[in-house]
Amino acid sequence: MSNLLQASSPLLWGDKRFHTWNYEMRGQMDTKVFKVMLDAGFTCPNRDGSIAKGGCTFCSARGSGDFAGSRRDDLVTQFNHIRDRQHQKWPNAKYIGYFQAYTNTYAPVEELREYYEVILQQPGVVGLAIATRPDCLPDDVVEYLAELNQRTYLWVEMGLQTIHQSTSDLINRAHDTACYTEAVAKLRRHGIRVCTHIIHGLPQETHEMMLETVAAVANMGVQGIKIHLLHLMRKTPMVKQYEAGLLRFLEQDEYVKLIADSLEILPPDMIVHRLTGDAPRDALIGPMWSLKKWEVLNAIDQELVARDTWQGKYWRKG
Repeated sequence: MSNLLQASSPLLWGDKRFHTWNYEMRGQMDTKVFKVMLDAGFTCPNRDGSIAKGGCTFCSARGSGDFAGSRRDDLVTQFNHIRDRQHQKWPNAKYIGYFQAYTNTYAPVEELREYYEVILQQPGVVGLAIATRPDCLPDDVVEYLAELNQRTYLWVEMGLQTIHQSTSDLINRAHDTACYTEAVAKLRRHGIRVCTHIIHGLPQETHEMMLETVAAVANMGVQGIKIHLLHLMRKTPMVKQYEAGLLRFLEQDEYVKLIADSLEILPPDMIVHRLTGDAPRDALIGPMWSLKKWEVLNAIDQELVARDTWQGKYWRKG
């Protein structure tokens, strides 16, 4: 990757000033590709007491899989239901099976193999995305992921959320940044693509702290990033933190500018899987403006144009 600080004209990925997931998938697969979100019935070591209890304070009762299929259904039924619903928007697309809810490597490898392989067998599936924690990647699981990586298009998605230990402790993340970077190195030794999740708007974090997390991810050797807006949802532990005055909702204009600042310092070949987040309307406490997702995304595009900036403009390696 080269340093594009001196570039005199904007980099464009199609009509966007950042390297979108959609642009990458059309280049890789020559068609629209969407993720089919699944709940395989996992739990999390941060909930069951093996590492901690209570889970991350922002995490919903569905383990951040609020738009995934219902765990009451088998995986094929879930897959067909979510696929058919999304086909209404993209009738000619192909699919990535996305194991989204909870920690999707938190089981014996034989069990993981059963889950992953049944989705790979579904017509039109071109790959898998597997969401997990960096402390749930034992050697035998990584070896199986390496095998998968040789025969399908694979992403492993892991939540870093922040590099700041004070915040990590506050949100009960129950792992540190060193654990995360070690997991990235373990996966990358096998050439496995890694997508890092971060959250803007965590309790007591400043603008500068959020950008420090982005800068760290920019040089972490990962291939993708998801930037989430913090959503406060009902029945999450973070509600008590909000009531205690530890959490301030970001304003829409503030968030839009923060995203532009973030994109400027990311490497240009890093794939941006997401720039905001979704939450079910009936569960959301705030910020309520986040429900207007396309308005937010359009505002980000407009901010990049107004600044005459783009992903990677101020990125520097190292």
